Parts: sequence; C-alpha cells; structure tokens
Amino acid sequence: MNTVEIINKKKYGEVLSYEEIGYIVNGYVNDTIPDYQVASWLMAVYFQGLNSDETSALTDLMVKSGETIDLSFLDTTVVDKHSTGGVGDKVSLVVAPIIASLDIPFAKMSGRGLGHTGGTVDKLESIQGFHTELPLDKFKEQVKDLGISLVGQSGNLVPADKKIYALRDVTGTVDSTPLIASSIMSKKIASGADAIVLDIKVGNGAFMKTEEEAKELAETMVAIGKKLNRETVAVLTNMDQPLGAEVGNGNEVLEAVKLLRDQEYNQDLYDISVEIAAQMVFLAGKATTEEQARKLVKEVIENGEAYEKFVTFIEAQDGDMSSIHEIKAKHTMEVKADKAGYVASVETQQMGEAAMLLGAGRKTKDDQIDHQAGISFHVKLGNKVQAGDTLATIHTNIEDNNAVIQKIKDAFTFSDNPVEVKPSIIGIIQ
Repeated sequence: MNTVEIINKKKYGEVLSYEEIGYIVNGYVNDTIPDYQVASWLMAVYFQGLNSDETSALTDLMVKSGETIDLSFLDTTVVDKHSTGGVGDKVSLVVAPIIASLDIPFAKMSGRGLGHTGGTVDKLESIQGFHTELPLDKFKEQVKDLGISLVGQSGNLVPADKKIYALRDVTGTVDSTPLIASSIMSKKIASGADAIVLDIKVGNGAFMKTEEEAKELAETMVAIGKKLNRETVAVLTNMDQPLGAEVGNGNEVLEAVKLLRDQEYNQDLYDISVEIAAQMVFLAGKATTEEQARKLVKEVIENGEAYEKFVTFIEAQDGDMSSIHEIKAKHTMEVKADKAGYVASVETQQMGEAAMLLGAGRKTKDDQIDHQAGISFHVKLGNKVQAGDTLATIHTNIEDNNAVIQKIKDAFTFSDNPVEVKPSIIGIIQ
C-alpha cells in the first residue's frame, strides 16, 4: 500500500477499507509513517468524514494497537460509563458505588483532567492517601473481591489513540465526530467493557454545544458499539449550568458523599446520576425494564448500601474517609448579585475557567492541581435572586481573586420575568 494514495483517496471522499486504515494506524504506531503524513490524512478525514464502517474499523484497529484488559473471569456483563466532560461532573463518583452495591462489577480506568476541571482521578486524589495507581493484577483482584475499583488509565492501552490524539491536538482536527467517537470507544472497549453507557453533555459548558452535534456523536458511538458487539446507550444531558452545586476536586467528592450518605443533593445531579446508573443496571441484565432499574438505583441510595460500598471502595485503595470534609482553603470569598431578577443563563465554560484560575484545573498537562480550590454555587437556572444575594462562594489558596470574582459575575445573566429551564435529561439514544 501507499500512504499518499490512501491520503488522496480520503481527500476525494472515497471509502477506505479496513486494511487501508490499518496501514495508516499501524504505520504511525510503528513509526514507519511520519507525523506529517498522518496529519494530512487526519485533515482529509476532518473534511470528508468517515462512514460507519470506517469509524468502526478505526476504533477496532486502535483497540488492537496495544494491550486489552480481559475481565471475562468475572463471568458477568461488565458495564462501563464515559462522560464527554463538563463543569462539576462528579457523576462517576456517585454511580460507581451504586452499581457495585447492586452486584454489578464496576471496573473503571479514568483519566486526569486538562482544562477547566479535574478528571475523576484528580477528584479521588483529593482524598488523603487514596491510590489511583494499582498493578493490573491488584485492580482485577479488587474488582473480583469488592466489585469495584477505579484507577488511572494504563499506559499500555490504545497507544494508537494516544499518538493520534496528540497529533489532532496540534493540527486543528480535534472536533471531528468520527475521530472523537473512535477515540472514546476504543478506550472503553480496550478496558474490558461488554456494555457501555455514554453521558453526552450538551450546552454552553460542554464540548458539544447543540443537541444536533450531541445527537450525531451519540449515534456514531452507538453504531460503533453495535458493529463491535458492545451494547451501547447514550444519554444526552444538560450542561447549560454547572452540574450540582460544586466545582473543584475536594468539594465535588464531598458533594457526592452528601448525596449518597445524607440524600442531600441538587436535583440535576441526582436525576442524571440515577439515569446513568439505571441504564447500566438495565444493560447488565439486573432489571427487565428501565423503570425497574431506576427503582433499584434509588433503593440503594435511600437504604445506604451505595454509601457503604463507597466507603469500602475508598478504604480498599488506602483512602482516609475522615479527610473528606468541608473545604479548608485559606481564602473564602462570596460573589454577590448586583441586581435582582431570575437567573436566565450561565456561561458554564466561563465558570469552569474561573475554577481553573483558582487552581482546580490545569492549563497544561504538567500543572499541579490544588484539591482545595473550587467554587460553591448557591443559585441555579430559573432561581429568583435579590440584589446582594450570594451567587457563589470561591475557595482558594490564591490571594488576589478580583479577576475571578468578576469573571463569575459576568457569567450570570438575569431576566425580569420567570425563565423556562431545560430538563436535565435531554434524550436517550439506544
């Protein structure tokens, strides 16, 4: 095969065979095809797209480029979840112990955050002593014995995706639906998932800003799952405001604990967590209907079994539960409303960027996260506020925060009249 011919073929919109895509992927991993040629191929894909067969082929080839985790010894359906990322997204922290408490193994490898919020691994590392790096045999043993383990992503999984993503990042080809879909699905499949539930965030705080974009991505990933024999469901969820009340690593863990232990929560976090968990329960075959699955999920929250499993999980990975407490940052400042009105909109990504400036996220992958930094929100879309009411409280170890306070204020807009708020669950694609 010839690399230039394959590039030209895609440049003119022709369909590539499995073997041709494999030639590009394997050649790049093996360093026989240089960056500049793969960059050219990626740009051709960006403009011409990939059809369903091509996208599934790319996914399968990336899975096969490295090690895969075999969880068949669990002798049951292994269900995994993935979120496309949002501001205040601590759903995995809530869902993991719910699933495990219903005797469904939860074996998850998660990444660190880059940008305006931390990843699930970053959040867990705010718990004193918690180990996010486990040898593979220990990871498997814990899942078998306790039904739950959550660790950082192994360096040997999908090396093709790592190389291709790094190249996409510097060549302007990140926002391509087939490339996004294959990247996400390859990691889930390589991690041992038999069934996958996708949380596709939609709104001004999400990568997908419109429902049309989110639906296209969801349908692409569900189609990949079908072709590669993985049951896949996508849940479209609202990210037009921070999820729940907390943004920041330590305070997001505390918010998850309050939901599981005390049943104290914002309705949007509860609704999305229940729906994601219920879809996982249904795919695992533990319920005959989705409604029955939702009932089972709510029961283990209400009777405390999910919280008990959370404690077991944290302690198994050497975390100190007593370290999960109110945020102890040096500086706490309130952000006040300058005018009265109904909260009409929130520039959610701007809120995430404000949290990053406080230390809760990374500008570069080498930045250190401040686990105590974050923002507590006291109002949600549609709420009525008076001038002087507290909109948010910032927690930080940085002294000068005037710019952050102004950034948060500017992110809110108000209306004199009541506003309609979109539901937390926008749609489900199966």
